[in-house]
Amino acid sequence: MKILVASHTYIVDLNCEKFKTLASLEPGIEVTVVVPKKWRPGGVQNKLIETRYWQDDSFRVVPMSNFSQNNQGMLCFGADLVSLMKEFRPDIIQVEQGAKAIAYAQMITLNRLLKLNAKNLFFTWWNLPYRLKFPISALEAYNLRHSHGIVSGNQDGVDVLRQRGYNGEMRVMPQLGVDESLFRPQAQPELAAQIGIQPQEFVIGFVGRFVEEKGLLTLCEAVAGLAAGKPWKLLLLGRGELKEPLMAKAKQAGISDRLILIESVPHADVPRYINLMNVLVLPSQSTEKFKTLTSAGWKEQFGHVLIEAMACQVPVIGSDSGEIPHVIGNTGMVFPEGNAEALRDCLAQLMSQPERAIALSKQAYSRAMACYTNRALARQQLDFYQHLLRGKDE
Repeated sequence: MKILVASHTYIVDLNCEKFKTLASLEPGIEVTVVVPKKWRPGGVQNKLIETRYWQDDSFRVVPMSNFSQNNQGMLCFGADLVSLMKEFRPDIIQVEQGAKAIAYAQMITLNRLLKLNAKNLFFTWWNLPYRLKFPISALEAYNLRHSHGIVSGNQDGVDVLRQRGYNGEMRVMPQLGVDESLFRPQAQPELAAQIGIQPQEFVIGFVGRFVEEKGLLTLCEAVAGLAAGKPWKLLLLGRGELKEPLMAKAKQAGISDRLILIESVPHADVPRYINLMNVLVLPSQSTEKFKTLTSAGWKEQFGHVLIEAMACQVPVIGSDSGEIPHVIGNTGMVFPEGNAEALRDCLAQLMSQPERAIALSKQAYSRAMACYTNRALARQQLDFYQHLLRGKDE
């Protein structure tokens, strides 16, 4: 089986682990990942990245000349893509830029012109209803009409695409898995002492952006109302515009001495901090504040930090925003988004019932290993491809 994948996501070598693993699952699998030669991610990482070719056995990353260096939907590739597709002749083509991507339409068209007879797939995170005008509506219709399968990062994305009229095969799985060699249970007594956490303290943790939609003000309100008894600390890992309001709210609530705020942690060190936590909380809150040309609102698309905590055997609590309940399943606790009292009750239960916390941590770990490692996702991806190819032969 020859698999051709295209996305700017894989300019980062670490992000390639799922497809690199997929190439090794069975004999005869070859995976070629196409990435733009030049890409400017934006945000805090705003410098231009120039990608390189690399190969590991039957897996390779091939930079292609590209148009648009910072817009996912507008990304498309130069004439060197034609040569690659003629030489490689893939059985599967997967473009991970969404339903309205020009690069996906380009791949579909080349698949037809070159008579490759490959299966066309795309990946999307989009989980909100939207409206389109011509010519974007025509572009999306073309892409959906020629899609043999779709991988959505969340269940809401499936529902949206059904509403858009797509009736073909779909699977739900995240784009990237968790690295279980990095995110694993590992005691951190020295780090705990270094940042002022005592052995008897219950550590409530958060990892992510300090922004309103991540529900940090709700988390702060919830912990401020915890009954006296077991000592606790609130460990917040990240940065963002909500830092000052958070510190002010903590001071007003009289819990400043319980707040530990850590900014700018390298990715490789994040597991060390997660292993300090007795529970990780993702209290995301859906909002209507964000607007694009085609839709309004935001809700949690996945919550990757949840599976990182689960892989560290740290129990998780999440709101019911977006995909969070589906990620946690029955291996953690879910509360209504924005409800500080309900979140406080979840925290109090874990603080007072250590045996339940241990049981949830083990269940969460098992779920992460079975569903969310790169190997687990690679197997799910391969099973989907094989299903689609069997359909071609029947």
